[in-house]
Amino acid sequence: MADGDRQALWEPCGEGAFQRTTEVKVVWIPYFHYIGNMEEDIVIRSLAALAHNLRLRVFRMLVVAGPEGLTPGAIAEQLDVPGATLSFHLKELMHAQLVTQERDGRNLIYRAAFAHMSALLGFLTENCCQGEACLDTPPTACKC
Repeated sequence: MADGDRQALWEPCGEGAFQRTTEVKVVWIPYFHYIGNMEEDIVIRSLAALAHNLRLRVFRMLVVAGPEGLTPGAIAEQLDVPGATLSFHLKELMHAQLVTQERDGRNLIYRAAFAHMSALLGFLTENCCQGEACLDTPPTACKC
């Protein structure tokens, strides 16, 4: 802002009193509310993506496939879905950061995003049992 463009502003200078100023002040207002290492909007997007039966089946299939991942052709064949339908659902899973895509020559390889999956599980169980000891259950997080 050039000096000629500054407008006089009024700012508080005591109880009920104001003074003129030409200073521009920046006020920082937090936009995101962080909980742990994940933002709520990412958690909501991830859970919404998994709320569809085909996307949940694709994601679980990619988790089983592990770091090697699968091609869209292999996924479509195993699930018996058209390629265009699968492409749409893979895009939604990628947008939710649950799946990664890598080009290998002429093929696309899709993999489950294990770090994101573990962070999502951690977010969901962060305050489990209100800090008390939980029931003895086997760990559910992937060791990948």
